[in-house]
Amino acid sequence: MADLTNTPLSAAERKERERQLKYYSASQWTLIWWRFRRHRAAMLAAMVLGLMALSGLMAEFVAPYGPVTRDTKYIEGAPQIPQFCDDNGCSVVPFIHGTTTKRDPITLRAISVPDPETRHYLKVFVKGERVKLLGLFPTDRHLVGLDPEAGQKIHFWGTDDLGRDVFSRTIYATRTSLSIGVMGVLISFVLALVIGGVAGYFGGLIDSVIQRVTEVIRVVPIIPLYMGLAAAMPKEWSTTQVYFAMTLILGLFGWPTLARRIRSQLLSIRNEDYVVAARLAGARPKRIITQHMLPSFTSFIIVDLVISFPYMILSETALSFVGLGLRPPSVSWGVLLQQAQSVRAIEQTPWLFIPAAFVVLAVLAFTVIGDGLRDAADPYAETK
Repeated sequence: MADLTNTPLSAAERKERERQLKYYSASQWTLIWWRFRRHRAAMLAAMVLGLMALSGLMAEFVAPYGPVTRDTKYIEGAPQIPQFCDDNGCSVVPFIHGTTTKRDPITLRAISVPDPETRHYLKVFVKGERVKLLGLFPTDRHLVGLDPEAGQKIHFWGTDDLGRDVFSRTIYATRTSLSIGVMGVLISFVLALVIGGVAGYFGGLIDSVIQRVTEVIRVVPIIPLYMGLAAAMPKEWSTTQVYFAMTLILGLFGWPTLARRIRSQLLSIRNEDYVVAARLAGARPKRIITQHMLPSFTSFIIVDLVISFPYMILSETALSFVGLGLRPPSVSWGVLLQQAQSVRAIEQTPWLFIPAAFVVLAVLAFTVIGDGLRDAADPYAETK
């Protein structure tokens, strides 16, 4: 019989064998990543969300102006969209037209209108307001803007009734809203792990007491609760104190659902052979829960964690929108949308609704990422 052990393999067979070896020797996290990156919609959502988070983190550099900087010469001004061509010809460098003030013939209100005879060219890494990048590094450079000597400011998304730049305020608001969502979810996640883990592992009386407490928290009406807490916040509190109070409140009341899911998972596996073996070997409850039980459904926890972010963001936005959350001069998506509540804003300044698009985009991105992680965490999914 011919010896087949030393039979040379073709390039295709060698490549297939290497792929199989790589697949069967990969860790669980590697397999999840391979499956996730095949989900194109989830990858696109992750890139969009990453871009939003990066712009919020670098808000001092990305935003041309500060969140409270006013341009008294361009109050309630329309968005200034950079262009390359106009009636006077084209340019390689994008520019905007200057502005001039006219009187509205109907309302007799002074309004700013474009002046087609003047051009202001955009520049990158332009000199502007002095800020502290990440709160640590002082700089006066901004990503894009106009020459300070031009005497004109640029407002990509227009200005509000006080002349504040909507684009800059939205970038700063992105950092606030996303960070509140992240911190709120992390607080609720830690509480859910501890409370749900204890209830699911020990069961009995401890589980009954924890479930009764969970039910009490779940039935508390949220809106009246937030109204009372908002009224209880001292008026002299700084914006930072209100920010951390808001984050803590969202985290402390967001854990019951995840805690119950973790409890149910632990109850279903607490009598499995590997758990009983660890218990007989003398392992402590903390080690059994963290090293043996939780890793068995880590993918489920991750998916649930990602899906929790939109609820936190929507909660902060809704509460700030109705005046129960953050308050000016803080900026968040909800605070910015407060200015767009009136019919006058809808008619005369529709660009104030732009922060609503960020809310929708962030919620959709988290939802799509959650779907991608759910599919990637499926142990029966194939990875090529």
